[in-house]
Amino acid sequence: MKAVVLSEPGRFALMDVATPSPAPGQALLRVRASTVCGTDQKIVYGQFPGTPFPHIPGHEFAGEVVELGAGVDEVRVGDRVGVEVHVGCGTCARCLEGLYQLCLNYGRRDKGHAHIGFTVPGGLAEFVAVSVKALHPLPAHLSWDEGAFCDNIGIALYAVERGNLRAGERVIVVGGGAFGGLAAQVARALGAAHVTLLGTRRERLERLHGMADLVTTGAPEERADLVVEFAGTSDAARQAISLARRGGRVVLAGATGPGRELSGVDLSTIVRGHLDVYGSLANPRGISQRGLELIARGDVHVKPLITHAFGLDDFEEAWATFVERRDGAIRVMLHP
Repeated sequence: MKAVVLSEPGRFALMDVATPSPAPGQALLRVRASTVCGTDQKIVYGQFPGTPFPHIPGHEFAGEVVELGAGVDEVRVGDRVGVEVHVGCGTCARCLEGLYQLCLNYGRRDKGHAHIGFTVPGGLAEFVAVSVKALHPLPAHLSWDEGAFCDNIGIALYAVERGNLRAGERVIVVGGGAFGGLAAQVARALGAAHVTLLGTRRERLERLHGMADLVTTGAPEERADLVVEFAGTSDAARQAISLARRGGRVVLAGATGPGRELSGVDLSTIVRGHLDVYGSLANPRGISQRGLELIARGDVHVKPLITHAFGLDDFEEAWATFVERRDGAIRVMLHP
């Protein structure tokens, strides 16, 4: 099969490699749609210590089940599925709480842990073997491209729910990319009275109009009950804290890689402001399935976020398009 292979940090190539066979508890998927995102940049450049080399990346994808490993009866050949990336060991304290994205056996394949596209091979390939724990059936009328947002929509939904959104509240989402667009739509679907989507790149924000009540580069004067940050920068985190009303809540979800520091924040802003500040990582507890239903119901629209599409053979061009943000690139879709 063809796959994108990282030979070492910063070096990749499309190569012919052996098609994997599904192990017990796994299904083999024919990848139908797979995207690249900002986290892939961190993986490519070796910023995740658990990533082995050589490595096949890709963690936002959907596919068709074509073969089953021993003992698998949760899915059938021919099923259409989306994939979330965290597979916990299932036995540690965090996994037993349903927080398998915080698995205490991270990186230990012998314990059953897998971080798809990070510590084990991912979906930038024609085929990939995936634990059935990570699979979510696609609603009947969702396209492959929409199904590839399985992981993304779960992350956005979890961040908004982590902020304990109540119907009728005002929400500000910081980050004018795919996650920002998804989180803004989720907040509206869950009953927010007014949602502002705040970004920095006008070309990208133009593609996000309609996903919030206000899409802007300028911070609004009125503070929000809930602020959700998905930009992943120190400046964005500081801004998110400053945009919450007294007694409000802030969810920081963008800085998933190391190297970002929350310096320059007057702690009295948090203490005297009586703020709840949450970190939000990934999408535990099977939340991606509920997110897919929001897409299927038309409450969340993902197609406007797909700005470019390529075949897997054109991965180098696809990668450059995303990294250089050509034509306001948000999500670049690959079709193996």
